[in-house]
Amino acid sequence: MNAITTLATRDASPWGRIDSWFEDVWIMTRRNLIHVRREPHQLSDVTIQPILFTLLFVFIFGGAMVLPGGGEYMQFVLGGLLTMNLATSSVGTAIGLSTDLSTGFISRLRTLPMAQTSILVGRSVSDLLAAMLCSVFVAATGLAIGWRPDAGIFSVLAGFGIALFFSYAFTWVNACLAMFVKGAEAVEGIAMMLMLALAFVSNSFVPTQGMPGWLGAIANWNPVSAVASAIRSLFGNPNPSATIEAWSMQHPVLTSVLWSAVLLAVCVPLAGWLFRRRTRD
Repeated sequence: MNAITTLATRDASPWGRIDSWFEDVWIMTRRNLIHVRREPHQLSDVTIQPILFTLLFVFIFGGAMVLPGGGEYMQFVLGGLLTMNLATSSVGTAIGLSTDLSTGFISRLRTLPMAQTSILVGRSVSDLLAAMLCSVFVAATGLAIGWRPDAGIFSVLAGFGIALFFSYAFTWVNACLAMFVKGAEAVEGIAMMLMLALAFVSNSFVPTQGMPGWLGAIANWNPVSAVASAIRSLFGNPNPSATIEAWSMQHPVLTSVLWSAVLLAVCVPLAGWLFRRRTRD
């Protein structure tokens, strides 16, 4: 019995709204995971891409990079690569939702006795699991080529937690994009352009001290810069941005949490409202 049949034949009598909602979320999450199992190439952005980007930046660009205050580029760039890969992998949320909307799958779900919000939440949960897999590949590739965290296990885990919290927040940003833009190809192009712009105008790959003043100021308040700096700080890796006087760079962990929380507070209800408007008869 597949997920859709389960929803259609489930006893509609209320045995608890909260339990029913969690069941709906699990069904939608499971459905998305089944799609990945049937089409494993969907995971290329969280498996192959992290390996390629890590090797590319470390071995091609690493020899030309000199960090302010010293330090090895490999140790510096891992925090930025983790942030960038998680941000770009969240584009899958926009593509998946846009595809479901354009193929009529969402219209079919609306005829079933289920919580409509579970469609969005189920998508975000399955993409969070993909982000966890992406984190594993980034860390494993880094460890294989010589990257080492210089902090305790709880601090390192907190670094990964900050990165995943930020990635989850960005899945909701991409969910909003999927409601605004029609067509999976258009959504993918716009979402990827936004994610790459945020990643490159930041301290993910280079310290912002070498940027023009106006661009450096933007980069220092970029949420991607805050997350990358927070990860480096928690990993015990070189973090040249710690010498910058901007409040966001002096308190990167708090800034990262605030950015993620604000994105969730804005985008979760906005995505729900846009979803209802987009699927309205």
